[in-house]
Amino acid sequence: MAASPQAVTPTDRPWPALWALVLGFFMILVDSTIVSVATPAILTDLKADVSSVVWVTSAYLLAYAVPLLITGRLGDRFGPKKLYLTGLTLFTLASVWCGLTGSIEMLIVARIFQGLGASLMTPQTMAVITRIFPADQRGRAMSLWGATAGVATLVGPILGGVLVDGLGWQWIFFINAPVGIVGFVLALRLVPDLPTNEHRFDLLGVALSTIGLFCLVFGIQEGQKYDWGQITGPISVWSLIIAGLVVIAGFLLWQAKNKGEPLLPLSLFKDRNFSLANTAITTVGFAITAMTFPLMLYAQSVRGLSPTRSALLLVPMAVISGALAPFVGRLTDKAPPRFIAGFGLLCCSVSLFWLSQVMEPTVPIWQLLLPIALLGVANGFMWAPLGTTATRNLPYHQAGAGAGVYNTTRQVGAVLGSAGIAVLMESRLAANLPAAPGGTSEPSFAGKLPEAIHQGFSDAMAQSLMLPAAVLIIGLVAALFFTRPLHLQDKAYASTAKASDQG
Repeated sequence: MAASPQAVTPTDRPWPALWALVLGFFMILVDSTIVSVATPAILTDLKADVSSVVWVTSAYLLAYAVPLLITGRLGDRFGPKKLYLTGLTLFTLASVWCGLTGSIEMLIVARIFQGLGASLMTPQTMAVITRIFPADQRGRAMSLWGATAGVATLVGPILGGVLVDGLGWQWIFFINAPVGIVGFVLALRLVPDLPTNEHRFDLLGVALSTIGLFCLVFGIQEGQKYDWGQITGPISVWSLIIAGLVVIAGFLLWQAKNKGEPLLPLSLFKDRNFSLANTAITTVGFAITAMTFPLMLYAQSVRGLSPTRSALLLVPMAVISGALAPFVGRLTDKAPPRFIAGFGLLCCSVSLFWLSQVMEPTVPIWQLLLPIALLGVANGFMWAPLGTTATRNLPYHQAGAGAGVYNTTRQVGAVLGSAGIAVLMESRLAANLPAAPGGTSEPSFAGKLPEAIHQGFSDAMAQSLMLPAAVLIIGLVAALFFTRPLHLQDKAYASTAKASDQG
């Protein structure tokens, strides 16, 4: 039987359940960044060209981002636990497949299945948090979710460097097998079976959202590869992007007119905090993805650091973010989210502006670590209040749909960040190194650059960081308009929710 739309589903042991889910969530986030370190090794071992190797990441990104709206709703229909376990199984098996492949084509196919598994898993983590934690504890729970995202940005590149150097690139995928098995057993035992809601699937909505997102994400992701021109025949990058936007507009129009049960309940956006949190998390996804490219290229191409040593620059960020998570979680449950999230977004923007000012060829490493440490403060204060604010006031029967939308906007923000920073880096390299624009087009594969062009290259990477820093200002403005959540508006709310949970 379907649960009542407003029914709270309590559990006596919510924290063990959350830890079990976080393990799988951590694994898929690590896998989003770990492949970049192994790209040169894959390029050599599989005798592929650069454009083919780019698809190893692009295929995963597309398969991850496109179905998120649908997989969030599937969790509402069949239960988040079942969807999570299905996704974890698919992700783990596909990881082994990736490691066993002997050609670049099969690796790309296996990565598609990995992305589908990740897409099944991600919305379920937020949906379960929303449903098993009372409102006055959700901030602490979401802080763990947010800290996981922050730490994964560090662990991915470092773990990738260690595995590639020691065992070979295949092990960046094989390592997922034991982690996936442990995660499956823990989730099976600790995550509760939550009541489901009978849904009628909006097949037209599924088709329109899938086609629209695919065209938009593919066009943005591949635009740089085709120099924003023709892909083949009459099809150009811009025609794909425009077609994607038109189809998405048609999808939204259909969702507004659908009298049955739309895939994307537009009523979600009547909640002011949900709309603003989605705006803010899009800018965060943009900035966090974009900032790593110029920083890592500068560290390796100018400073001559190995991939592993370059990733170690991010240690202060991860340590500070993890240390702040419990404190910020408790604060999120008690204080208005606009101040907490706003402070985090401001710190993030300031840290990137600061980093852009100190990225010189001979700057002492400790001067780079200071703005990176501030980035850790930003991560500690951004993720938990944004995630909590997005879902706190949603009806429980829409938890999966809300989580799907939130994660979709975050992932689309990451795609925009990846494409945007690539365009800006290329233009700044052309401006700062006019004598050798082609010589720096693929610095990540060329090792340390000649000393004569260190200054121009550093300036190009530093100037590129201005883009994510500026985009975060949009997120800051959105966060400042958050309203106080219900449990802070009404002092009786917490006790009422607790009584409802126990009853």
